[in-house]
Amino acid sequence: MGMGLKGKTVVITGASSGIGAAMAEVYAADGAKVVLGARQEDKLREIVGRIRANGGEAVYAVTDVVNADDCRHLIETAVESFGGIDVLICNAGLSMRALFDDCDLSVLHRLMDVNFWGTVNCTKYALPYLQRSKGSLVGISSVAGLHGLPGRTGYSASKYAMTGFLETIRVENLKKGLHVMVACPGFTASNVRFSALTADGTTQGATPRNEGKMMTPEQVARIVARGIRRRKRLCLMEWEGRGTHILKKICPSLVDKLFYAVMAKEPDSPLKR
Repeated sequence: MGMGLKGKTVVITGASSGIGAAMAEVYAADGAKVVLGARQEDKLREIVGRIRANGGEAVYAVTDVVNADDCRHLIETAVESFGGIDVLICNAGLSMRALFDDCDLSVLHRLMDVNFWGTVNCTKYALPYLQRSKGSLVGISSVAGLHGLPGRTGYSASKYAMTGFLETIRVENLKKGLHVMVACPGFTASNVRFSALTADGTTQGATPRNEGKMMTPEQVARIVARGIRRRKRLCLMEWEGRGTHILKKICPSLVDKLFYAVMAKEPDSPLKR
């Protein structure tokens, strides 16, 4: 069964690697016209070249989502290239790994700038076109956006903020046919953990988890596409997300203990066992 994106114009932030790059290539192969935004032009050029070589349609714009002018340029590139926008996927994201006790406040500000304000900036300029097409606005969140994740205070806070923003946009557009979806992948084998910030703002540079046991970016891309096709509100992808969503309603204190136990088992965890 197709993903329902054939002929659609799909704008993707954080598209130079991981989930964003997988979305661009998978959706282009399905017949979508993809518009890639990220900071690394060499990687964007490489991905777009590969898509075009395979017969797909793709353009890119160098985009730091913290910069509102960059976000405006990304949306203008989509409209100038393909005449409008059907889907905006706010995927650009940054993670962290440190206890709040030890964390420099600049780390939390950086997480909010990228994860929350990046979503706000892109949505601001894309919204008129999404309203016109009765399209889809998608935020790539996390299990950390469903329940506070220890050692990831800034990440959880930014994903909660993203969710609150997107849910409000949904309510404001109830009469305009806009679809808004919050997508929550489980742990995914992508670059986001390698670039995660530590307590002093330096990058982690290595992942504490076994990549082989995680979802692949391509799996996430296909599940998100299915959620867009079905116009879902919340897209949960693995048992962590589904279990958290259900258990939090029944026994939130148990979720606290489970999250603590799981995160404390990570190699070099900042939490005490």
